[in-house]
Amino acid sequence: MKFALVFVTLLALACSLPVPDDKEAQVLRFDNDHHGIDGYSWNLETSNGIQQQEQAELRSFPDDNSAIVVRGSYSYLGADGVTYTVNYIADENGFQPQGDHLPKAS
Repeated sequence: MKFALVFVTLLALACSLPVPDDKEAQVLRFDNDHHGIDGYSWNLETSNGIQQQEQAELRSFPDDNSAIVVRGSYSYLGADGVTYTVNYIADENGFQPQGDHLPKAS
């Protein structure tokens, strides 16, 4: 169940990333390292300023359950010329994004 929650959260994140107007953007760097069922890591950088990175690891919990815990970030150049960055973690507490431009819980 926790794995499904993390998967759905990551899928939603991927679908919500901004789409750049620059249709000619090129991939400058892409590193991808899978560790089987124990996790993965990847990095991506494009010519239009998008940068993404993510690491995941299999974590065991005291109740004999285990789940993939994901940490990562992405940044992009907004239409206003400002670079926006979001750092996130997805774990047993759900998806937790942080960014200077995101609303803060009170």
